[in-house]
Amino acid sequence: MVRVLGLQIRVLDASIIREIDVAFANLLHERPDVLFVGADAGHMPDGLIARLWAGLLATSPLEALAVFSGLVYVVLAVPRSRWCWVAGGLSSLIYVWLSARARLPMQSLLQVWYVGVAVYGFLRWSREAATGVSLLSWRGHVAGIAGSLLLAAAIARFLAAETQADWPHLDASTTVLSLFASWLTARAKLESWLYWIVVDTVLAWLYAAQGLVFTAFLFVVYLVIAAAGFIEWSKTYRRQTAV
Repeated sequence: MVRVLGLQIRVLDASIIREIDVAFANLLHERPDVLFVGADAGHMPDGLIARLWAGLLATSPLEALAVFSGLVYVVLAVPRSRWCWVAGGLSSLIYVWLSARARLPMQSLLQVWYVGVAVYGFLRWSREAATGVSLLSWRGHVAGIAGSLLLAAAIARFLAAETQADWPHLDASTTVLSLFASWLTARAKLESWLYWIVVDTVLAWLYAAQGLVFTAFLFVVYLVIAAAGFIEWSKTYRRQTAV
């Protein structure tokens, strides 16, 4: 999965990416030292570089644009630039079509939600008074987490019964929490970055455990940006409350 709007979305070039990921996972199982073949001190393992490069080569131009736009969104969200929502909306709009083409109707509908959040976020952040960082009440956290977990439990049950998902509960929980976090981001809530840190950490581990090294690496990047976003928004919130 790749995140956009500070959200997560499926990587849909699955026919190619999945083959690469499965092959690499099998190779790691048989040769765990492959990551360090040709590596020397002070250099990134050549095997990992080759894996990441293979993932890049397998990405279609349209998907690459979606991923790039998603990265631009996250970077611009840190300084609270309203243009982040344009980049995020473009990425999600592309994934609406990619999801439909890949015969993933629920993912396509999910991207429609993300496009709606992008429109809402852009309009809200365009009002200067609405761009200040604020905190969510404890009741908001309780309601959001409880609602997310209940919805995730229902989705996980469906995934376990109707699909061959390896991690239905983690997959459903991170997806639903991402929806909640995206709404908090649009409302410029400081804690939105904390939710993203949790989601990105879990997903980085999940994809690494599945052998999806390229995707796991992307989520590590998102994790670092989320941490930077929390620090920057915390500084802004302290300046606001000090006035």
